[in-house]
Amino acid sequence: MSSRPYVTLSVATSIDGYIDDAGPERLLLSNAEDFERVDRVRAESDAILIGAETLRKDNPRLLVNSAERRAARLAAGDPEFPVRVIVSAGGDLSPELRFWHVGGSRLVYTTAAGRRRIGDRLDNFAEVVELGEVIDFGALLDDLGARGIARLMVEGGGRIHTAFLAADLADELIVAVAPVLVGDDAAPRFLHPADFPGGSRRRMALAEVSSLGDVAVLRYRARHRRELDDGSAAERENTR
Repeated sequence: MSSRPYVTLSVATSIDGYIDDAGPERLLLSNAEDFERVDRVRAESDAILIGAETLRKDNPRLLVNSAERRAARLAAGDPEFPVRVIVSAGGDLSPELRFWHVGGSRLVYTTAAGRRRIGDRLDNFAEVVELGEVIDFGALLDDLGARGIARLMVEGGGRIHTAFLAADLADELIVAVAPVLVGDDAAPRFLHPADFPGGSRRRMALAEVSSLGDVAVLRYRARHRRELDDGSAAERENTR
């Protein structure tokens, strides 16, 4: 069986752990320097994953914005854009969203019920993969690995991040902390309550702390390092 991809979770939060406020407009937590960092991580990834809730709310393109980075991907023999992946248990996906009309390859992972709801609406826009009665994220990673995806960037939202961490499927976590406080119970948080492996006594390894303008960026590595050790990860970074 092909190896599962190396999974990087990427998120921007407020100091008190929110990824947005409760208003109708998206709260921009990152600054220009951090957006540039995110674009670099996207360019280094083979695929980018978000959940259907994030797709419906933000209507993102999930593209590599830098022309230089896109050119470098093409020069290295990679597609101009990473594969873009949507996870939707219920199949509530509108083909009108701009996500479907820009960029390169797209995958949708869903359940049997979600597949029935999607029907043929996305036939011209994405390959739809049915995972069974529930979303099995391990099976999702197995399928991505079989497709040659070696590095997966997960951009949210909270339920998706929670699912990867609760299933112990994340290799790396990058948290950009913005100097704002939200303090609204109606606003979405980075993580939902879950039975995380090891609970509060398990500590991730802090790999890097940096500042980008007024944003602090924390990079953690999971201690199990399923597929890549530090040496092979560094080697891959140097050869991209």
